[in-house]
Amino acid sequence: MTDLDPLFDLARQARERAYAPYSHFKVGAAIRTPSGALFAGANVENAAYPQGACAEAAAISAMILGGETRIAEILVIGEGDGLVTPCGGCRQRIREFASADTPIHIASLKGRRASFTLTELLPHSFGPENLMT
Repeated sequence: MTDLDPLFDLARQARERAYAPYSHFKVGAAIRTPSGALFAGANVENAAYPQGACAEAAAISAMILGGETRIAEILVIGEGDGLVTPCGGCRQRIREFASADTPIHIASLKGRRASFTLTELLPHSFGPENLMT
């Protein structure tokens, strides 16, 4: 068992429960916080497309509901040959609760495919410290 196995298993289970009747593109995400707590989320589509929710946003919401506010690492799992990296909106959502060097792991159903830092996926980002005066 590797250190990523619990994240991978949780994200895979979340992906299986995704609600994607329109795109049929299921995504799962799992977060580990600095305390070691794990939280998961799945994408939820809606007939009014802009009203859907990404797996990463769902996992962040679960983390907040669980009383945590920091992401130590996150794993996102999806199907297909391409890397299923977080969308721009989710990169910004992750940024709110993560540091520049937070690992973002991208996986397929077969395992981890790539890892990036938040800075690699969202360079020169805008965050909470930009609002501090």
